[in-house]
Amino acid sequence: MFNKKNRQHGVTLLESLIAIVLTALGVIGMIGIQLRTLADTQNTVRREQAIRLIEDLGERLKISPNALRNLNSYASNFADMPTANNCSAGCDAAAQATNDVAIWKQLVRSALPLGQASIFIAPGESNVQAGSRRQLGVMLAWRENEHSGLSSSDKLQTDATQVRDANGTLSAGAGTDQANNACPDGYTCHLQYVPVSARCAPYTFTSPVRYFCPGA
Repeated sequence: MFNKKNRQHGVTLLESLIAIVLTALGVIGMIGIQLRTLADTQNTVRREQAIRLIEDLGERLKISPNALRNLNSYASNFADMPTANNCSAGCDAAAQATNDVAIWKQLVRSALPLGQASIFIAPGESNVQAGSRRQLGVMLAWRENEHSGLSSSDKLQTDATQVRDANGTLSAGAGTDQANNACPDGYTCHLQYVPVSARCAPYTFTSPVRYFCPGA
């Protein structure tokens, strides 16, 4: 007579294997969530670093009495790597601006992974007389620890260089030139406009324009 117990051999082993597989899937899911959370945290930290770096540049502009007069000397695209000047014995305004940009860009490269920066005249002031401009655009770019580049849908949520119109449409906040004022492909970017203190006020009723600077 056939023994029914023989037909049940291996059922416990099969249940154990199923339980192990389900547990493994759960663990893999938890690891994936933790890795995604870690990546998001790193992105937040780097964006905070970018904001602090831009604040540092803003402070350099504040303590330079001739920054407003020499805004064009601060313009520097992503590829530009200026060399710091030896200003121990004093520098003119243009050399001081070059020195500030060189030191600051070195800080950017040190603080952010593959960090680079572009400083440009704000698009809204490109047609304004040089001495009357009041702000600079600053864009910082860095690489994230991603297996692949951000998709178009991802960039809609993470690209902080875009502006949203009243109808919800996103557009470039500074421009479309990736060499100067647009986020390079494969990078995460942060865009900010830095107001420049009017320590040297232009007097536009004379020709050429004269500047009155405290202590100058």
